[in-house]
Amino acid sequence: MKPMSVGVAMLLLVFGNQIAILSDALIKSVGNEVAVFQFVFFRQLSAVLILLPFFLWSRPHNVYEGIKWHAVRAHVWLFGAIFMVYAISAMPLATANAIFYAAPLMMLPLASLFFGEKLSSQTIAAAIMGFIGVIVIIRPDQIDIAALAALVVALSIAVNNLLIRKLPKQQSVVQTLLVTNLVGIPASLCLVAIEGQPWDWSAFPTAALSSMFILIYAATCVLTYRAVDSNKIASAEYSGLIGAVAVGLVWFGEMPDIYMAIGTLMIVVPIIWLTKHERKQRKLDCKSPTT
Repeated sequence: MKPMSVGVAMLLLVFGNQIAILSDALIKSVGNEVAVFQFVFFRQLSAVLILLPFFLWSRPHNVYEGIKWHAVRAHVWLFGAIFMVYAISAMPLATANAIFYAAPLMMLPLASLFFGEKLSSQTIAAAIMGFIGVIVIIRPDQIDIAALAALVVALSIAVNNLLIRKLPKQQSVVQTLLVTNLVGIPASLCLVAIEGQPWDWSAFPTAALSSMFILIYAATCVLTYRAVDSNKIASAEYSGLIGAVAVGLVWFGEMPDIYMAIGTLMIVVPIIWLTKHERKQRKLDCKSPTT
């Protein structure tokens, strides 16, 4: 894999997060009209169907390599997806996503603890400022079960992104996404059986489109977090909040308040600052004489 600069990685994450908002909007559009476990299963099944032709065309080798970590990621993702459907259905789109964007902050101590990544003062400052922005948006007096569910989603996103490091580096993005979704289907089917609701395939097209958008986001995560230390780029995840505000306003008529505006600025400004700082630092490193 060719080296990827911090700037390119952050731009990819920004793009991926905007696409992911469309997936969230589709989930919210069905609301409580569908069985949750069944809808999550439809998303996984459609992901496999979308990826399978590309997977077969690529003629992959060592398909079962790293299957243990694929399985771990699959079940973490499944766990988070269930809470995501509930959180998005119960909360304004922008508010739910604001809590989801606690994930980059969660990634920092986890990456330091399990991968020994060094945290620069600039990275810590940007992440803390972003998290404070999240708190401003949701306000402590409005934290409820839905907000806690959204925090579970954030934790699942953080863990999934960090576990990418455990996957075989020679595997393609398509293979990574396909295997992860495929090994999670048995558990998903078990949850559908436990749910006991009659099959309603009318929700499948919406689930499939939602799945396609989230696959694009997942692909950007695999590409970027494989190539660059998470503590250097994780703050770019916050950028999706801008898209969440716009989509919530246009699609669902959710008017953001002053707290949303202030919180969004507190999230976005550190991203811009961190990007410029990393670019400046990279130029200085290139100019420094080698020893």
